[in-house]
Amino acid sequence: MAQDIKAGYAQQHWDKPTKRYCQTMLLRDDADLITEYRRRHMPGNVWKEIPRGMVEVGILQMEIYIHGRTLFMIVDTPLDFDWDKAFGKLATLERQQEWEDYMAQFQLAEPGAASAEKWKLMERMFCMTDCI
Repeated sequence: MAQDIKAGYAQQHWDKPTKRYCQTMLLRDDADLITEYRRRHMPGNVWKEIPRGMVEVGILQMEIYIHGRTLFMIVDTPLDFDWDKAFGKLATLERQQEWEDYMAQFQLAEPGAASAEKWKLMERMFCMTDCI
């Protein structure tokens, strides 16, 4: 069932200061693959080890948004989160590389690439509160 995207998405508030990372990636230009990629990310379809691993390395929240074949990921973490250290550890956790290899069939990425190699960090170029 499609969500009403104009209704927005509630955000969790953390009891500690956090920081946010944003990333992007393209999916392969194949409607059937995109449909299956979306299905694989529905609640109950993501392998349990994957979100457990994210929590283990310190990720508080991860969201993926889609428009056509463009993915946009938001990763919220504590302020002391070390990106390279966390994603280096994540790549070694149970089933993580298996998941990445499985997802690679949908993504415009090199086979065998770890998550940190596939997703490209984005630079923030605008923040409304900086202009007020």
